Amino acid sequence: MKIAKLTGLCTLLLASMGVSGVLQAAQVEVTWEEPKSYRDVKPSNESRTRFRERTFKELDEFFTELAEKLPDDQKLSITVTDLDLAGQVWPASFVGMGQSATDVRIIKEIDIPRMSFSYVLTGGDSTVLKSEEVKIKDMMFMNTVNRRLPSDNLVYEKNMIEDWFNDTFAESLVANK
Repeated sequence: MKIAKLTGLCTLLLASMGVSGVLQAAQVEVTWEEPKSYRDVKPSNESRTRFRERTFKELDEFFTELAEKLPDDQKLSITVTDLDLAGQVWPASFVGMGQSATDVRIIKEIDIPRMSFSYVLTGGDSTVLKSEEVKIKDMMFMNTVNRRLPSDNLVYEKNMIEDWFNDTFAESLVANK
């Protein structure tokens, strides 16, 4: 299980860069529950453990980035129960790349990204503002406008998560502007 928390990280980062002023953001806690049972967090060219850790770290950072849009007195707790990355990993020899090449992740429209999790959004007084079990998927992931660099390995998953976040917390985002 991995937990990531945002508590003043943005302020510390800005201070280290010589930028003054206080930047506040909602606190975020992400728990990856039983990650070995997830549908597809398979690497193409590194160890499973390292790939899983790198993937979770990138998604932790992305949830933190999204939470910066929420009011600073709120806390978002997320418990991820399944992850299925876009595409499918195939042996290089199976896709015609020879015996010595590493495995490859082939992205096709049929292999959509999916994610299952629950979340709780609490206010500054620990009152639950919103809470639910969520299953998101993006069946049109290859046909949507890419909002990230094409070199981002999790571009489809991040777009899917951002769409869910913006839809789910629209009221909080408007109130925080």
